[in-house]
Amino acid sequence: MKIVCQKSELLKSVNIVMKAVPSKTTMPILECILIDAAREEIKFTTNDMELGIETVVKGNILEKGKIALDARLFSEIIRKLPENEVVITADDKFQAVITCEKAKFSISGKDGEDYPYLPFVEKDNSICISQFTLREVIKQTIFSIAQNENNRMMTGELFEIDGNTLKVVSLDGHRISIRKIELKDTYEKKKIVVPGKTLIEISKILSGETEDMVEIYFTKNHVLFELENTIAVSRLIEGEYFHIEQMLSSDYETKLKINKRELLDCIDRATLLIKEGDKRPIIIGIDDHSMELKIDSQIGSMNEQILIEKEGKDILIGFNPRFLLDALRVIDDETITVYLVNPKAPCFIKDDTESYVYLILPVNFNA
Repeated sequence: MKIVCQKSELLKSVNIVMKAVPSKTTMPILECILIDAAREEIKFTTNDMELGIETVVKGNILEKGKIALDARLFSEIIRKLPENEVVITADDKFQAVITCEKAKFSISGKDGEDYPYLPFVEKDNSICISQFTLREVIKQTIFSIAQNENNRMMTGELFEIDGNTLKVVSLDGHRISIRKIELKDTYEKKKIVVPGKTLIEISKILSGETEDMVEIYFTKNHVLFELENTIAVSRLIEGEYFHIEQMLSSDYETKLKINKRELLDCIDRATLLIKEGDKRPIIIGIDDHSMELKIDSQIGSMNEQILIEKEGKDILIGFNPRFLLDALRVIDDETITVYLVNPKAPCFIKDDTESYVYLILPVNFNA
């Protein structure tokens, strides 16, 4: 094999596929990047058996062939080469030589034929969405997935397609995040649960351009994201997602409108008094015209008042401040509406059309 590519093109492609290199594996071949120049184009592939990524690399094939090279070593070599043309050759004993200007590396590789193929995904069921929109939706929900594997379903996000609407849901037992997007076309009903790890890595590859599209294909066990020169295939989380409809009550005793930036900044200031791992709640007292926020910790205490528009009853309620901050940071609206029932019931932050809904459970506190 002999290929010639610009360093910048190699680095761009390496950065994409490194997202599917496993940190621990019992299969040493998976610690490699497959360089496949056996046909008409150069492809880099990585696969951790949950997520696989393949991307086309701009360059010229002088001799066809394929080789698997240690991903982390190859990545570091490419990163540190001069900004110029790079020549990569490999012989039939899987010895690779990487040359750029006066730099020359010789490294051992593995037989590319031993590298596991990405799962084949039938391109029947799909939706098309802008890369910008998908990246935003992931950012606006991903913080609510569970971090531990005790309940695997909570480590993924529900993608529910119904007509021309895509609904994305995440939850971790303390909160629920929901975003709804209008699609350009109408599709059949479909529900899948995509691993959170997959979505985090996909969001790093997506461009911020609204004109760039991503095609998402679904099968029973896999989801495939197809970008311009890159595909990513992931296993789905099997099983039925939680029935969240029964948790989403429209009843409320207190409704308030508040400036989002003021509330966000106030809670942010309050967290200065909370050490890492300290589970101090922020206590929110609501009366006719104002919201008072208080926090007491070993470091000190703080209270601050914010003007609000209120309908309904006064209330005193406590929350984990981080859960409020996570939701507020991804809402674009200048003014938000908060719905409360009582100090033991969840609070809802949502807009009139419910394009976003954030449910947050309160915490107990000593008044």
